[in-house]
Amino acid sequence: MTSSTPRPGDSPRPTKAERRDSAREQARAMREQQAKRDRRNKIVAIGGLSAAVVALVAVVAVIVVQANQPGIAYSADDVDSITLEDVAAPSTAEPSGAIPVGADGAAGEPAAEDDVVVSVYFDYMCPYCGMFEDANDAELETLREEGGVTVEYHPLAFLDNQSQGAEYSTRAGNAAAVVADQAPEQFSAFHSALFENQPEEGTKGLSDDEIANLAEEAGVPQDVIDEFTATAPDADWRTFAPWLAANNNQMKSDLGKLGTPTVLIDGEEFSGDLYTTGPLTEAIEAAKG
Repeated sequence: MTSSTPRPGDSPRPTKAERRDSAREQARAMREQQAKRDRRNKIVAIGGLSAAVVALVAVVAVIVVQANQPGIAYSADDVDSITLEDVAAPSTAEPSGAIPVGADGAAGEPAAEDDVVVSVYFDYMCPYCGMFEDANDAELETLREEGGVTVEYHPLAFLDNQSQGAEYSTRAGNAAAVVADQAPEQFSAFHSALFENQPEEGTKGLSDDEIANLAEEAGVPQDVIDEFTATAPDADWRTFAPWLAANNNQMKSDLGKLGTPTVLIDGEEFSGDLYTTGPLTEAIEAAKG
């Protein structure tokens, strides 16, 4: 038979009351752990909901800002047919849409009767226009300063869709047009600066502030720079956006195409190498005779 008498070293058997108290203590501890887990889960849930609310508010704010942001590019129903006769142009622009620059480097100096006229069609987002400027900008400046050559600049804005919705072609073209209109002495320097700092096609391009900084460095007065983001009267687009759209249409009408860079010498398209320094200069010198 097995004895029920405790042996030396055995732990005494808990009494019924002790077992009850132990069970109550374990139950209390389990309740506290569950309460802690519940509080932690509640905090996480509230945090996640708060983050979702903040994100939603941010999205709504962006939508509201975009909805109330002034337009940039000309977007009326007649965008594909608007003509230069229909729009306000920079004061220094010719009826053809060109901005002439002569020996003194200021916009608006018309060509003399015997001048060789070099017409350059470009878009500030066009990478090939950037390559053209790298090769020929300094050459054209030298030819102008020597006399007998007038360069006519035709700014276009048909690559707005290559700047992720930021409409860089119009923003840059409009800024250049404002400078030509109100600070013609700084037009050449600003035009060169835009190409020297040309953004890659497919990016959003330079911001309005970055364009403004380039203009300031080129000597454009601050009151003129302030007009870069102004809109046309009773319209949602920037001041000279319709003029840029009309220039697009004028090129298609005059040359039967819309492509840049395109260069004419006395009205005849130059078919030589546009991206190497020398060939265009030689052709212009030959035209001077």
